Amino acid sequence: MARYVMVIDSEKCMNCKACIIACQQRNHVPYGISRNWVHETDSDSSPCGSKFQPGACMHCDDPSCVRACPTGATWKAADGTVEIDRSRCIGCGSCIEACPYHARFRHPVTGTADKCDYCHGSTPGQTPACVAVCPVHCRIFGDADDPSSEVAKVLASRKAVHIIPVGSGAKPTLTYLDTTTPAELPAGNTVSHPVDTMRPLAKGVTWVGGLVLAALTGTFVRQLVKSSEKEDEEIAAEKKAASSADKHEKEDNA
Repeated sequence: MARYVMVIDSEKCMNCKACIIACQQRNHVPYGISRNWVHETDSDSSPCGSKFQPGACMHCDDPSCVRACPTGATWKAADGTVEIDRSRCIGCGSCIEACPYHARFRHPVTGTADKCDYCHGSTPGQTPACVAVCPVHCRIFGDADDPSSEVAKVLASRKAVHIIPVGSGAKPTLTYLDTTTPAELPAGNTVSHPVDTMRPLAKGVTWVGGLVLAALTGTFVRQLVKSSEKEDEEIAAEKKAASSADKHEKEDNA
């Protein structure tokens, strides 16, 4: 099984924003919202006075967003990506609050959680849009367990650096090279409220919903049976009345 990883050499980034636009177009992300980003930090050593740090979902091992989801709509796949099943997402926002990287958002059209999924689509392992369009090739993507892949070769020859917000306990797999991690990182807890208590609540709601549906189905069936019985009684009564009328008519004729 492949283990997909994205590696970023932010020293190459020139803040052209091509990665953000390409991601929006391929993944139908509404204007004004993005799955990925380029953070800008002041730097005296840079000719332009700033350094740029591209980023996106860190596709963590043991993701806090997965633990926060009460319906199991998000999970860590075997190939290393953290994914979302929008048919199971209830839009509660727990995973959005739980992410220490602020990598998730609520889609304004669907109302469900959304984020980078490496452009997984119907072809796992395809080159993500942000990687494909980068003019300076600062983003690299591939199977980290395949020694012949570019991403595996880069990881073997360069220093791997991970962004871990203070107090988060995050285990990101998105990797930066050498000393490209910016000094300013978001801080805070991975979960801002006891979202774990929502798991049994969600299960309870599911059971109650099932019982209500069963009760409604039973009521509907009983109504059908009663209606059918009533129709049979009415038909029998009409036949009896017709038979009686026919009998009286014969008696009168006699």
